[in-house]
Amino acid sequence: MARDLRAVFGSNDRELAADEAFTNRQAQWAHVTTTLAEHLRRVSARGFDVEDLEAPRRNVLVFHGVGGIGKTTLSRKIEAALRGTGRPEQWSEASWPGARIVPVRIDLARSAGTDIEQVVLTLRLALAELGRPLPAFDIALRRYWEANHPGEPLEEYLRRGGLARWFGEALPQQMQSALADVAQALLLPGTIGSVVGEVAGSLVGALRERRQTVRALAGCVRLADLLEAEADIDALSYYPHLLAWELARLPATERVVPVALLDTFEDVGDRTRREMERLLQRVVWLMPNALFIVTGRSRLDWAEDGLAGQLDFTGRHVWPGLADPGSSAVPAPRTTPSSWAPERQVLIGDFSLQDSEDYLVRRLSREGRPLMNVELRRVISERSHGLPLYLDLSVMRFLQLRRSGRTPQPTDFDADFPALISRTLQDLTPEERHVLRSVALLDAFDVPLATRAAGLTHEAAALRLIERPFVRHHPFGIWPHHLHALIRATLRTADDHTDDRWSARDWQQAAQRAFAALEEQWRSSHANRQLLMGCLRQGLALTRDFALAPRWLSDAAWSYVSDSVWEPITLTAPVASYRDEAADGTPSDAIVDLLSALARRQHEHREHTVNRLTTVLDTGLLPDELVEMAVYYRAKAQRDLGRSADSRTGMQYVVDHGRRLAPAARRGLVHLARLAGDFTAAHAAAQHLGWEGRQHRVMGDVFWPQGDMERAAIEYLAGRTEAEQHGKTGEAAHNQALRAFTIAFTDPRLTDDEIDLARHLLTGLTLRATTLTVQIATLVRDAGLTENVEDRARLLRTEIANAGLISHRPLLELALAFHQAVLGDGGQIDASLACLSELTAGGNHTYYVDLIRFMADRPLPATPTQPLNWLDGEPAVRERWRALVLARRAIATPG
Repeated sequence: MARDLRAVFGSNDRELAADEAFTNRQAQWAHVTTTLAEHLRRVSARGFDVEDLEAPRRNVLVFHGVGGIGKTTLSRKIEAALRGTGRPEQWSEASWPGARIVPVRIDLARSAGTDIEQVVLTLRLALAELGRPLPAFDIALRRYWEANHPGEPLEEYLRRGGLARWFGEALPQQMQSALADVAQALLLPGTIGSVVGEVAGSLVGALRERRQTVRALAGCVRLADLLEAEADIDALSYYPHLLAWELARLPATERVVPVALLDTFEDVGDRTRREMERLLQRVVWLMPNALFIVTGRSRLDWAEDGLAGQLDFTGRHVWPGLADPGSSAVPAPRTTPSSWAPERQVLIGDFSLQDSEDYLVRRLSREGRPLMNVELRRVISERSHGLPLYLDLSVMRFLQLRRSGRTPQPTDFDADFPALISRTLQDLTPEERHVLRSVALLDAFDVPLATRAAGLTHEAAALRLIERPFVRHHPFGIWPHHLHALIRATLRTADDHTDDRWSARDWQQAAQRAFAALEEQWRSSHANRQLLMGCLRQGLALTRDFALAPRWLSDAAWSYVSDSVWEPITLTAPVASYRDEAADGTPSDAIVDLLSALARRQHEHREHTVNRLTTVLDTGLLPDELVEMAVYYRAKAQRDLGRSADSRTGMQYVVDHGRRLAPAARRGLVHLARLAGDFTAAHAAAQHLGWEGRQHRVMGDVFWPQGDMERAAIEYLAGRTEAEQHGKTGEAAHNQALRAFTIAFTDPRLTDDEIDLARHLLTGLTLRATTLTVQIATLVRDAGLTENVEDRARLLRTEIANAGLISHRPLLELALAFHQAVLGDGGQIDASLACLSELTAGGNHTYYVDLIRFMADRPLPATPTQPLNWLDGEPAVRERWRALVLARRAIATPG
């Protein structure tokens, strides 16, 4: 394991073991071994021809990933593993029988100053260990050298450039030997053997004349063309063709396979300056018998057809392994599956939490024990989001704190590392940087949203940005792109020291642009529920963090409640550093609390809903147009809790203000009248509710207590149809659940389909009360027909109690009493009467007690507890309910 010199020189502790940790990456090593094995099969197959310049190339493997993810370390480890000088213990051992692998790593970083001349020389130097000249290549290279470096010995250049460590002494000797051998074959004077120009000229003539003396080199059909061309950089980039040819004609016992590792590929150019990349691509193309392992920040785009003219070899048919595997345009393999390798561009992923901790354990130790304690390693690992650069920077901060005499604590690592920003931004254009900071405000984005948030009029910068590895892609999301979590968090919170850093005003203006862009997308969404939710969540977060005026959020909130779907509203943690001044609360905070309370009421006791909505109203922060929403839904929850007086006060408040929920509040007042048993008043009021007041559903609610299940079912069907026409899935599901409940009393055989439809409509919705209605409908369907009705009823009592849906408990007991009446179980009916009398003591649903007496054919008490106004009078209602029981009893005991 190599020593980490920065850590060594960061402490006086000589017992400190500071090693370069390397963790995991088994998957990447598996890609290398699999690709290399496939490459060896292909180049050794009969019919493989290095001089075929039209065949597609599959000799490239790309590892790309965000800056600091460990690409360079991976490249170095792959080289060492292939060379046999340091395979990580986590990696499986691999061997390639009959093949001699020659790895060579080339650093393309700008700081290394590598040019195409050094690349070609490095490839040749790596093959110097063959111990023999490669005449076709060596003569061309010698000719180039003397033309471009007159008076400068090659060995001196190699020594000065640091290349001499790879057989630097042997290469010039092999080149001179090749020159002398060719001169001798051409019968040139011995004194001329060292004059490459004379040798090259004579060799060209001999090749053109097809002389027998040069028949060995005559097999290279393009050698003469290369020797006749001007010996410049452009010609040099074609010489690797000669190198590939020389390798292909080696005896089988001496055959070698070069593996060139091209690191920091992002530094060879960009989308507008690709001169170096053009030359490098030419090298890769002309050496199909060599495998090139590229590591860089971005995918190679060589398979894009639109690059024709910028690079020599482009298109998915040219580089099938580099094309997007998900694209339908990727050609099908023309060879056997074993030679087809579509995944040649591999994203280097983040470390897992376990791998991150393992990295910290290995990095710093004393006497074999990790220097960082368990808690500190856990905190750093969690904050790193798996990014090795963050782990590395944390190690440096740890040593810095120790130098100051302090024992590092977990809280010392709450701060961000500005270095993450500089590493992320270093190879981006100014426009790409601007877009990157803009989208850091968003949880997710697409190209139009990113462009609009950045205030740009063209999408080019956003299109380039989404190709970067720190932009993650999920094709099935509302917006397909999002930033790497750690990079986004750092951009949003770190003290940015870059030249183009943003001021607080810049962030504020970007937030306003993003907020406006979200409004544009939502208003053009044509009732797209998913987009509505995404815009709501992101818009609420922006208004909260930047104290923006809610504007369109009120309209979006109304759209949210209108569908009665109730997806949870959850926001990311606030970023207070954006604000000029801290605020205790904003209208956005109040809207979040309001919508969260409405969504959570489907999962918690209605008492909590009342308390949450009361708290929101008491803040006084809600926009005026949303106050009635909070009052109305609090009144609904109060009704569910049996607090009719409080509910009536809230509903009347909403009706009096005459805004959006006034029709719904009028419906709420009708419900309250029905709960009190005033059916005539409820029926009269329901005639004027219309669609906004859900008239058909309310009419059904009035009819079924009368025992008129057929009319109730018709009304619920009309309500469901109307809701579907308006695109209100939640309302449709609610009507269908009630329709199933009413039909369950009359015909158990038809009820199955109605219940199945109700469950289908509830798929993907969170409507707890409606779901309970469906479950109660199944009890009514099975009343008198199965033996487990009582047990199922007990489970439902628990669910209803947990939900705080007090209004559903009498409905459940009524369904159970129907079962008991069918069985003629007088004792259980007495118990149900007592139970319902207790449940309805507050004044709501008292008529349920009378309905049980009707079903059991029992008289009413001489002094009724509450006067009831039946639509058709008590005798008609009694007769209908008793008939329902007798009809079911006939089914349960036929004959």
